[in-house]
Amino acid sequence: MRESEIKDAEYSCSYCGEINTTFVDPSQGNSYSYIEDCQVCCRPNLLNIHYDEWTKSYQIRAEQSQ
Repeated sequence: MRESEIKDAEYSCSYCGEINTTFVDPSQGNSYSYIEDCQVCCRPNLLNIHYDEWTKSYQIRAEQSQ
C-alpha cells in the first residue's frame, strides 16, 4: 500500500538531460501527468508519473511538451 504523503523524486530533462527534483502526490492516483519546467534549461517537460505496485515506487518518464 502506498503512503499518503508527498514524496520527492528525480527525473532527467527530456531536452538537456539534467537531473531535476520534483514531487509526487499519491492522492492523484496510480498514474497522472503534468507539465513542469526544467530547473536548468527552463523548457517544459511533460511528466508521466506511474506508481509501480511491484517495486512499490514511483516511475517518472519525461517527454518534450509541445
